[in-house]
Amino acid sequence: MLKLLAPCLVVDTLYDINLEKLKKQGIRGIVFDLDNTIIPWNSSEICPEVLGWLTDLVNRDFKLCMVSNNGNRRVRQIAAQCEVPFVARALKPSRTGFRQAARVMELSPASIAVVGDQLFTDILGGNRLGMFTIWVKPLAAQEFIGTKFTRQLEKLAVRLLKSAGHLS
Repeated sequence: MLKLLAPCLVVDTLYDINLEKLKKQGIRGIVFDLDNTIIPWNSSEICPEVLGWLTDLVNRDFKLCMVSNNGNRRVRQIAAQCEVPFVARALKPSRTGFRQAARVMELSPASIAVVGDQLFTDILGGNRLGMFTIWVKPLAAQEFIGTKFTRQLEKLAVRLLKSAGHLS
């Protein structure tokens, strides 16, 4: 179980992801979490820098999909800003939302990377399907109350992952 929480890659920001290296690893699609991954929690606007970066991904022939536990209306509004498909009410870490994203992108799970800020939703869900998982630091300290609770569990998980050699 502990190994399912271990991300394949840990980065500080989206911009630290080596896109060429992903391509060489056979990654053709990227699933993005929304809150505190590409936008601050409870925000509805993607900043111009992130929007430009996402556009660059599309120009590099990556397929994109946003996967969120948020409701359909909010996720649709954010995904529309960068014209990418989305899966709302994904029930992460359930495999269902990640499978839907793979179908939408017409890619196998092995050719998809998942980028998210939470071990217990984004990383666990992606790892359960054999996707390449990338754990990014949260954009903002402000979060949903339930997320604040899981952050405490996340700290414990990080200590256990490090002691087991699954995280450096």
